Amino acid sequence: MRPADHSLASSSDTPVVDLDAYFARIGYDGPRAPTLGVLKAICQKHPDSIPFENLDVLLGRGISIVPADVDAKLIGAGRGGYCYEQNSLLKRVLDALGFEVEGLMARVLWMAPEGAPPRPRSHQVMGVTLDGETWLADAGFGGCVLTAPLRLFADGEQHSPNGAFRIVDAAQDGVVERQVQADLSGRWAPLYQVAQGAWASVDYEQANFFTYTHASSHFTWSMTVGRTTPTARYALKNNRLTHRDATGALVEQRDLSVDELETILRDIIGLPVQPDWRPVLEKVVAWGTPS
Repeated sequence: MRPADHSLASSSDTPVVDLDAYFARIGYDGPRAPTLGVLKAICQKHPDSIPFENLDVLLGRGISIVPADVDAKLIGAGRGGYCYEQNSLLKRVLDALGFEVEGLMARVLWMAPEGAPPRPRSHQVMGVTLDGETWLADAGFGGCVLTAPLRLFADGEQHSPNGAFRIVDAAQDGVVERQVQADLSGRWAPLYQVAQGAWASVDYEQANFFTYTHASSHFTWSMTVGRTTPTARYALKNNRLTHRDATGALVEQRDLSVDELETILRDIIGLPVQPDWRPVLEKVVAWGTPS
């Protein structure tokens, strides 16, 4: 696999983004002011229009987080991406709108076996400050992505258009961090734990490289795809389709053939399926659902 060029093209910490093109991509035509209402609208529309996906990793391509490359892929080409692509784009959009935004990093806990050793911090998220309160924004967490900003330092249950969440204190190496949890049919399941301290754009380059190259990164050996609409969550883990309604209740779960997988990727997820994806999809079906 050839490494992507990670050198950030701009010396500015907030490279230019074409807001008109981005808003057309997500179907947003509302106000462009740094308000909570605008933040909520964007956080809901982004995951509906820009899917989560790691197909380029499986195709042997590096993942560039150079702003121009991210925009060409996620906006221009109608593709999706994973957290470093999704949230770097969203952060630049929010910066351009005048929001006070800082990049944060989280340790993923989702689906980790009980007693498993800690995973490295590998998930990019954002803190958005409005009227002295910090809101967590995240457009890049697969099939359980946030569709509303959450109060990062409030302990109670918080509702989004696609289910309930809460954020609670949790210790990591003697330091109190904030653990994001999702309500899965009455059970609070941990998603990830947000570390203290802001990250600059350049800080994500090494973590991104690890994510698309290291053998321990599941993105290098399994397909993860997701789209969250106002009424449903769709997730693909290899060829296993999971469809939940807006409350999180399971609607359907089944394994797909290669032809069915292509159809779901195109018609449900909304990706521009290419002929050269077929060998990868055949491998994905042969691999089956990871344990």
